[in-house]
Amino acid sequence: MRVFVTGATGFVGSAVVKELINAGHQVLGMTRSEKGAEDLRAAGADVHHGTLEDLDSLRSGALQCDGVIHTAFIHDFSDFKKNCETDRGVVAALASALAGTDKPLIVTSGTVLGAAKPGDVATEDFVATSETTHHPRVASEEAAALAKQQGINVSIMRLPPSVHDRGDHGFIPMLINLAREKGISAYIGEGANRWPAVHRLDVASLYRLALEKGISATYHAVGDTEIPTREIAESIGKHLNIPVKSISAEEAPEHFGWITDFFAGDFPASAKISQERTGWKATHIGLLEDLETGDYFDQK
Repeated sequence: MRVFVTGATGFVGSAVVKELINAGHQVLGMTRSEKGAEDLRAAGADVHHGTLEDLDSLRSGALQCDGVIHTAFIHDFSDFKKNCETDRGVVAALASALAGTDKPLIVTSGTVLGAAKPGDVATEDFVATSETTHHPRVASEEAAALAKQQGINVSIMRLPPSVHDRGDHGFIPMLINLAREKGISAYIGEGANRWPAVHRLDVASLYRLALEKGISATYHAVGDTEIPTREIAESIGKHLNIPVKSISAEEAPEHFGWITDFFAGDFPASAKISQERTGWKATHIGLLEDLETGDYFDQK
C-alpha cells in the first residue's frame, strides 16, 4: 500500500514510517520543514509538504494514497481545547478525501477516553462522546464517528499517557525536569493512581497491523496496563538521587502546574480486544525498565 502519514517526522509518526517501509509499504510523509523532508527521504519515504492548518494540503496527500495514518497533533497544552478542535477539522478533511472508497483512515486519540469513569479499566469497546466525557480530545473521536456514519472506513488508535523510547519529549521528561527543578520527586496522595504506557516501536507495529486489517475499529496501543504513579516518582527520585515525597491534592497544582490533572489521573487501560483482533502483542521493554536502562536521565 501507499500510505499518507501525517506527523511523519514526529516521535510516533517517524516510528510508524519506518515500520511501514520495513513491511514493504510505500509512505508519503507530511512535513512542514525542509529538515523534515530530508529526514523522510533518508528513511525511504516520499515527501508531501503541508500543515494541519492547510486542509487542502491534507486532502491532497490523502487523495494520492491507498490509506491514511493521522498521527500529527499540535502539542501546545496551553491551548489544548483549541488544538483538539483543530484536530476535529483535520479528521473531517482527511475523511472527505476518502469518500466513496474503502481506503482506511486511522485517527489518533487517547486511552483516557476509553473508560466510563475514572478508575475503570479503559477498553476498546467504550464509545467516547461529549456526553460521556468532558475531555477535549473527544473531538477527534466524534469526528471519526461522524466520518464512519458517512461510510468512511475509519479506525481510532488510542495511545496511553506515556509512549516511551529514546527521544521522548512527553510527560515523563516533563516530570523528570520538574523533579530536577524542585529537588524532590513527588507523587500525589498515596500515588496509587495508575498510568498505562507503551513503547514507541510497539505503537508503530499496531498502527501497521490495524492498517493492514483494514476494518473500522478502535484499538488500544497499551503495553503496561497500569503503573502506580508512585513507582514512576520513585524511579525518577532514584536516578536523580533526590527525595521521593507524597504531596496532597491541594499542594499538587503549585508543584506540578498544568500537568497536575494528567499526573493525578487514574487511567488503567487494556489492549485485550486489540490483541485478539490483530494478533498484536507489546514485545519491547516497559516504562519502568526504560527508565532504568534508557537515556531519560541523560536528556536535559
